[in-house]
Amino acid sequence: MKYRSVFDIIGPVMIGPSSSHTAGAARIGRVARSLFGREPKWANISLYGSFAKTYKGHGTDVAIIGGLLDFDTDDERIINAIDIAKERGIKLRFIEEEAITDHPNTARVIIGDDKGELELVGISIGGGKIEITELNGFELKLSGNHPAILVVHNDRFGAIASVSNVLAKYEINIGHMEVSRKEKGKLALMTIEVDQNLEDKILQELEQLPNILKVTKIVD
Repeated sequence: MKYRSVFDIIGPVMIGPSSSHTAGAARIGRVARSLFGREPKWANISLYGSFAKTYKGHGTDVAIIGGLLDFDTDDERIINAIDIAKERGIKLRFIEEEAITDHPNTARVIIGDDKGELELVGISIGGGKIEITELNGFELKLSGNHPAILVVHNDRFGAIASVSNVLAKYEINIGHMEVSRKEKGKLALMTIEVDQNLEDKILQELEQLPNILKVTKIVD
């Protein structure tokens, strides 16, 4: 494993004063951008707990927006991310929530454009690491630190096995896998973290399987 500097060993390479409030926040925003697949036209950011109390001083606001602009945690443009977003015509709204959440560093990110929208809940757990705990109403556990695929499918017998068989055929090792559904027999979501990035042909093959509706890749 290669390190760019000693700071890669003791913490994440990042812009900003806090790994939790800045680097973690940027990663939450960037996962949202990756899942949305394009630059949004608007963003509503609800901040909870410590995020809500200190987001301006610790740069949580610029970090999340920087992530939505697809800036990495060490990108110097993060400092000016809000201004850059406004220059691009992106409408931004920050909401300081008073509700108590399970984790103090929690953000609900809702982004969209004229083609659709996406909603996720992310928490910053320290050291620049995050977890995505909710996506469009589905509960999940996604670290954002490994390549992953999200598979929306009909809740039918054999759907999970068919996806696993395709990954096994290409010798793709599954590091973590969860399945969430809103209602029995309706839509469900597979969250699969893997050890290497998946080629597009694998995603296309997965999408051709019975009862598989959409496959989205998150690149580490």
